[in-house]
Parts: sequence; structure tokens; C-alpha cells
Amino acid sequence: MSTTDASHAGAVLEIDLGAIRANYRLLRARLGATAAAGVVKADAYGLGAARVAPVLADEGCRSFFVAHLDEAIALRPLLPAAAAVFVLNGLPAGAEAEAAARGITPVLNSLGQLDAWVAAARRRERRLPAALQVDSGMSRLGLDASALDALDATPARLAPLDLRCVMSHLACAEDASHPMNRAQLARFAAARRRLPPAPASLANSSGIFLGRDFHLDIARPGAALYGLAPVKGAPNPMQPVVSLLGRIVQTRTVPAGAQVGYGATWTAARPSRIATVAVGYADGYRRSLSRRATAFAGDTAVPLVGTVSMDTATFDVTDAPDAVEGGFLELVGPRHPVDALAAEAGTIGYEILTSLGGRYARAYADARNERLSA
Repeated sequence: MSTTDASHAGAVLEIDLGAIRANYRLLRARLGATAAAGVVKADAYGLGAARVAPVLADEGCRSFFVAHLDEAIALRPLLPAAAAVFVLNGLPAGAEAEAAARGITPVLNSLGQLDAWVAAARRRERRLPAALQVDSGMSRLGLDASALDALDATPARLAPLDLRCVMSHLACAEDASHPMNRAQLARFAAARRRLPPAPASLANSSGIFLGRDFHLDIARPGAALYGLAPVKGAPNPMQPVVSLLGRIVQTRTVPAGAQVGYGATWTAARPSRIATVAVGYADGYRRSLSRRATAFAGDTAVPLVGTVSMDTATFDVTDAPDAVEGGFLELVGPRHPVDALAAEAGTIGYEILTSLGGRYARAYADARNERLSA
């Protein structure tokens, strides 16, 4: 159950919807004439699709992508009637009638999904909107070469569909120098020539920064909207969106030689003041952060010591007199962004965001930022 009372919660997750607005505007300006969709799968990367998607719609976004049909069903009533909701994984067998009735657009990844959607269109005696995904080299989802051959042999197969988008997905876009990027662009172009004309979409967040060749008609930013760095090794142009403030539930002073946490993995080299924070791996604050993470007490960096527990983590606040019981440490925030925490955990920012726990009190802010110049 999600905690809503900040006075009771072990941590407060602050989500800046104004920063999401600003990030969307920045990406849209970079895209020029290319439309900017909004990827809000996995509950808007853990930040709350019901709060995020209407903000993007207010900014003019009219194409939204989720992974599962149930996500689309929940999202559809929150958006303008003119907005399209695409289901990236396609539809489960037998769900075609419900999706059609609710105005949801599947991304068709296989001939089986395609034929089931065509059958639904024929039963309803009208063309149904659809997107086609092509596998351009990621070997995950999409029509492969043999499926394209089959469509070449039966071009009328697509006639009952209103094709809204032909798409593929980049595997290595965060690395601008990776040869896979150009190879996928070429493969996608070749596949498009074999399909009916339709708006084309290839660029994810990182793909937007590969240049105009990759922008095509629709880009599908996700992670960059939520403040994650889109280009590996480059300064992050996106505004930070989340702050995670962990409540200090107890402090204690331990002598030199005292051991802290499960497994006695950390030993105090000096008399130390230890703050126990009410956040643990049950909250998405990963166990792999043990003895690697940093938090902040004001402007003072404090190291995580000992092993992260299910409900708590311990920090050495000897040099941070402002760290007191009932106060907070900044676990994620302006001084320590999501990508920094991800590096300490040995993972990526996507996994950190989507793992944020349900026990946090969530505080949303939406101070409208001034529009960015192109």
C-alpha cells in the first residue's frame, strides 16, 4: 500500500511535474517538426502515470506508449479523446474486442498478432488503428525478415488496418559512436520500403540525440522525460525530476572498532555517529548499494556503511552535525541524481526509478516553467 502521509512515512519521494514539462519541451524543441510522444509504461517509470500523462497531454503530447493492455485501459480515460494510446507488447490473445471498444492501438509484433487484429476489424466492419513494429536488429520484438516476406506475398493482409505508425527500437542509442545505430537505421529504412506508407518511429530518448536522421516522424522519449541522462559520458541536459528524502529514525555514537549491520561488514575506524534511515531494499533502495552509496545531510556527503536491510540503511554522519533524529537525508536529489545512485548500485537509472517503493509518501509539484526556446 502506498503511504500518503509524509508525517508517518519512512521517506518522502518528491516528483517535480514542472521538470517533466521542461524536459518534454526541451526534447520537442530538439526534434523540430518531428512529433514527440510520451512513453509512460511501468507507471511512468515508477513516478505515477495518472499524474504524469495528463501533464504531457497538457503540453501537447498526443501519442502515448505503454507496455501492457491493462496499463492502456487505466490510462485511456485520463487523456484527450484525440490522443492515441499504443500497447508496445501487442495484445494478449482474445483481448482484441476489448481493446477495439476502448480505442486502444496495439503495436503488432508478429503475424499472429496482426491476423488477430485484422479479424477484429472485419468483425467490426471497420478499419482499426494499428502500429507495426519491425525487428531491425535487437531481436526482441517485431516482424522479422520472414514475416516481411509473408506480407510481401499477401499485401492485402494489411488492408483492414489504419496504419498509424511503423516503428523499431534502437539497441545502443546511448552510445552515439556504436555502429549498431546506423545499421539499424538502414535496416529500418529497407523494411519501411516493403510496407505501406505510414509515420515512422525509431528514436527513443537517446536516439533523439543521435541527430535528425534518426528523428523521422515520431520520437518516443521515456527516460529523458524523467531526468535520466540520455547520452553516456556526456553532461545531462535534462532537469532532475525526483528527490528521495529518507527519514532518520535513530542516531547513535559508536566507539572505534564497533561493527555495523548484518554480517558485520563495516568497522568504525574512529568514534562515529551512525544514522539509521527508514529505507531499505523493500523500498527499492537496493542491497547492492551496501558500503557504496552516498547520501547528503545538507551539503555534506555521508557514506552508507554496513549492509542495506529490508527496511533500513545506516550512514556515517560523524561529520554532519545537522543530521538529527526526525530529520532527513537526501538519498536522491540535486546533489545526488538518480544516475549517480544507479552507478553506485551497479545498475541503470531506469531500474532505480521503476523500483521505487510503495511505502514512500509521494509529493508532487507542478510549478509551470517558462517555455524553452528552440
